[in-house]
Amino acid sequence: MKIVLASDHAGIEHKKRIKELISSMGHTFIDVGTHTAESVDYPDYGQKGSEKITSGEAELGIFICGTGIGICMSANKIKGIRGAVCWNTETARLAREHNNANVLCIGARFISIEDAVEIARTFIETPASGDPRHIRRVNKIKALDERSTSGDC
Repeated sequence: MKIVLASDHAGIEHKKRIKELISSMGHTFIDVGTHTAESVDYPDYGQKGSEKITSGEAELGIFICGTGIGICMSANKIKGIRGAVCWNTETARLAREHNNANVLCIGARFISIEDAVEIARTFIETPASGDPRHIRRVNKIKALDERSTSGDC
């Protein structure tokens, strides 16, 4: 599996460890930045990472900023992205199983690097549920996405 990584300056160290995890799991990654501790704007990286998923270059994304919230909000503006801010392995598992989330967002200022690695592992390893109720709900989210991009909302 190919996973896209994106972060602002707050997520650099977390991203380094998550790269090691991805490689150790036998997956590959695309790192769209940032690559330094110099202050940058998280929406730019949320967009870059999301576009790698919507173009088919990556299957999943792991995005990191100070809280996880801003980069998640930015990612979710891109049609086809279902980003979820997760703060433990249970929320990561449920985001994948129930919501078929394709982007994990982590807050580097609130989640330790060690916990972030375990959250990422859970997100990567968990498949989306085949339960009809979860599929129905994800399809409703996709329909909202279509409406918002067609001007019907």
